[in-house]
Amino acid sequence: MDFVIIGGDAAGMSAAMQIVRNSEGHSITVLEHGGITSYGQCGLPYVLSGDVESTENLIARDPETFREKYGIDVRTYHTVTEVDCDHKVVYGKDHEDQGFELSYDRLLVASGAAPVMPPWEGRELEGIYTLKTIPDMKEIMTATTKEKEHVTIIGGGYIGLEMAESFVSIGKKVRLIDRGPQLAKIFDEDMGEMVHEEAERNGVELHLGESVEGFKGEQHVQSVITDKGEYESDLVLVAVGVTPNTSFMKNTGVYKGINDAIAVNAFMETSILDIYAAGDCATQYHRIKKKDDYIPLGTHANKQGQIAGLNMIDHRRSFRGIVGTSILKFFDLTLARTGLSEREAKNEKIPFKKITIESTHAAGYYSKQNLLTLKIIYHEQTGQLLGAQIIGGQGADKRIDVLATALFHEMSIDELEDLDLAYAPPYNSVWDPVQQAARKAD
Repeated sequence: MDFVIIGGDAAGMSAAMQIVRNSEGHSITVLEHGGITSYGQCGLPYVLSGDVESTENLIARDPETFREKYGIDVRTYHTVTEVDCDHKVVYGKDHEDQGFELSYDRLLVASGAAPVMPPWEGRELEGIYTLKTIPDMKEIMTATTKEKEHVTIIGGGYIGLEMAESFVSIGKKVRLIDRGPQLAKIFDEDMGEMVHEEAERNGVELHLGESVEGFKGEQHVQSVITDKGEYESDLVLVAVGVTPNTSFMKNTGVYKGINDAIAVNAFMETSILDIYAAGDCATQYHRIKKKDDYIPLGTHANKQGQIAGLNMIDHRRSFRGIVGTSILKFFDLTLARTGLSEREAKNEKIPFKKITIESTHAAGYYSKQNLLTLKIIYHEQTGQLLGAQIIGGQGADKRIDVLATALFHEMSIDELEDLDLAYAPPYNSVWDPVQQAARKAD
């Protein structure tokens, strides 16, 4: 068979490797828009801060390794412009702007997502950046000179928060603007207050409930204009979300779902025979909402890519879905969540109750440090777990993974008490904070 994969990062290369490891005699061609394959996008902010030495450390395997060691025909700087599903042909342009066409027996769309740049006036000025790729980070690092003191970040999500910390760590004055009333909107408002306090404690100037209207400058950006003021800026990072790279599929008739992501079933199959999709360009089934969702994360991309690759060679395996788990570091806080927030539960019209406690990661007599604020949401009638949020210091990661596992297996709030969790004073209380919260349930 001739397999063609559009996209050479997490989902695409995970699929390609599954085909290589589990079958023989196939032709695998990967068409990558950029020049780099298989790298950790989530590590980019930590290159700026110096926690990761170089962008080179983020690359798992380069194109040459895939070609020479695994026999995968990786073609970098190849941009797909159209797919003809009837004749099974992919069309595009290479690095010399020459057209190409490539036939396939089975096709995987793993084209990822692109940062959103709203149509603000002045957005073409130098000094305004988005962040998604290694070249993006290299541009930002080159532009981050000593003379450029004032950094404005637009957007208070994952990238905005992580980059705010990184810019502060290298001595920049950071302003963060978000049109909504809170940072980290994946958390409920009561939990979000802790994020605001941590930002201000570390000198980040917050402008919430404020909408950007444009930028001013001659050639290089000099200020950001909002509906409430004008702010001097030497460098601007726009981090207001991403959109799936699916425009080249517009004439195929492939069914798309939320956010224009390609809809897939549990086997990563699209609505068109022999076309699969995975990663940030595809939907994910949400086990709590019981429907497709769009939560583009590296964890999902790797899993979906692996499953797509297996199914492309008829090794049937299903994607079991997600529960919406994520975690990030923000200065001295860990922000972790899984399942539904209050807002999401209301949107899904699910009746719920909530519990919020404050505890420590260790036995109280051993350490009063690293306080954790833990919130659990559960079904008002059945007691089934719906979601959890944890903000604090050490131990938040461990607890959120316990709760994510419980959510995946549809456990109830009462069943959390029965879990046999590790205990020793430096790590836990006799009753883990998760269980302390569960015991307070009605």
